[in-house]
Amino acid sequence: MTNKKETKKSETKILIVEDERPLADLLASKLKKEGYEVDNAFDGEEGYEKIKKWDPDLILLDIIMPKMDGYEVMEKINEEKKEIPVIVISNSGQPVEIEKTKKLGAVDHLIKTEFSPTDVLDKVNNYLNNGKSEKKDKKTKNKTEPKEDNGAEKMGINVLLVEDESFLRNMCSKQLTKGGFSVYEAKNGEEALDIFEESKIDIILLDIILPSIDGFQILKKIRNHKNKDKSKIPIIMLSNLGQDSDIKKAKDMGADDFMVKANFTSKEIAEKIKKYFK
Repeated sequence: MTNKKETKKSETKILIVEDERPLADLLASKLKKEGYEVDNAFDGEEGYEKIKKWDPDLILLDIIMPKMDGYEVMEKINEEKKEIPVIVISNSGQPVEIEKTKKLGAVDHLIKTEFSPTDVLDKVNNYLNNGKSEKKDKKTKNKTEPKEDNGAEKMGINVLLVEDESFLRNMCSKQLTKGGFSVYEAKNGEEALDIFEESKIDIILLDIILPSIDGFQILKKIRNHKNKDKSKIPIIMLSNLGQDSDIKKAKDMGADDFMVKANFTSKEIAEKIKKYFK
C-alpha cells in the first residue's frame, strides 16, 4: 500500500515558478522529500517554456515576476488550452487579485507572509487527493468548534463568516483568527443557518450570492428570528455587488453595514468588526 502511494507521487510533476530563489528552493526541497518530482523556474518566461516542454501536473505560481508575470503565464496556459491546476503564491491577497486569478483558472491561493512550507505541502496533497481531506476537515470544524489562532490573544468574540469563495473565506478567516476572533465558517446558506442556530454568534459577515439560500434570505430569517437577542446580532454584508439598490435593500432589511469585497482587504474587514465591540 505504501509503495503504491509513493509511486503515484513520484509520477506527479510539480513546477514551482517563483523568482525568490530561497523560497523556491525551500518549497522544492519540501515537496521532493514528500516524493514528488519537482522543477523550478525563476521568471515567468522560463516558467512558461518549462510548462510547454515538461507538462507538469500542478504549478505553484508567483504573480510578480521578471519577464512575464503570473497573470500572463496563466493567460498563455489558457490560450494553449492546457488544463493544468495552478496554486497562486502572492505577496498581496487582495480580493481583486484573488478574483482575477480564479477567473484565469487558479485552484487555490497562498499569501507569502502567511504560509509555511508545510502549508504548501498540505494544499498540494489536498488538491491532488481531490480536496477530500480538506473538505472533510472543514465540515468537522464547522459542526464542532470555530477556528482559532492559538498564538493570538483571544477576544472572546465569535464571528460567523458566510462566504462560498474558498480563497476569500480562508484568507479572511486567517486574518480574523490572527486578530483574536473565533471564526465559524459557512460556505452556503444552509450551513450558515445551522451554525447560527447551534452556536453562540456575536457578529456575522454575510456574502449575498450563495448556493441554496442567498444572503438577503438569511438576513431576513435572522432579523425575524423568534429569539430577540439572536435577531439583533450585528450583520455586515460582504459582497461583490456594490450597486446603490443592493446597498439600500440590505440596509432596509436590517444590515448594519455593507462592504464591497474589492474595496477592502481582509485586515480592514477585521478592523471593521473590532469597532462593533469597543
